[in-house]
Amino acid sequence: MINKTQAYHQYGFTLIELMIVVAIVAILAAVALPAYQTYTQRARFTEVIAATGPAKTAIEVCAQTGGNNCTTSANGALSGAVNTDIVDSVEVTANNNEKGPWTITATGTDKVQDSTFIMTGEVSGGRVIWTQPASSSDCIADGLC
Repeated sequence: MINKTQAYHQYGFTLIELMIVVAIVAILAAVALPAYQTYTQRARFTEVIAATGPAKTAIEVCAQTGGNNCTTSANGALSGAVNTDIVDSVEVTANNNEKGPWTITATGTDKVQDSTFIMTGEVSGGRVIWTQPASSSDCIADGLC
């Protein structure tokens, strides 16, 4: 004779088990979504940082070849190449003269909280040493760089 409890096996999950799983997934999503939004903002801001590349290269080449108009060369390298939907502007200034030290200021659009990335470069031992980001950069307080 077959025992009735052996004949009827339970298959699948109960309602309470499914509700517990849904609750766990909801808690994980509530924690993960804000972290993901910060991650996407930081990923977008890398475009602002990368926009300083042409200016950095122009200054380094100018400084190593003994050029006199490094700031002008850097701004020329940026001409029309940086205005995107993420990057608002990139500007190069020389603090004392055309031979540096230089300050490159990249400003993002509202898609990256209008944050700025400021880096400074100074010739030392025949090469340009960059300090980035400078302490006056907005991106530090915004958590983007």
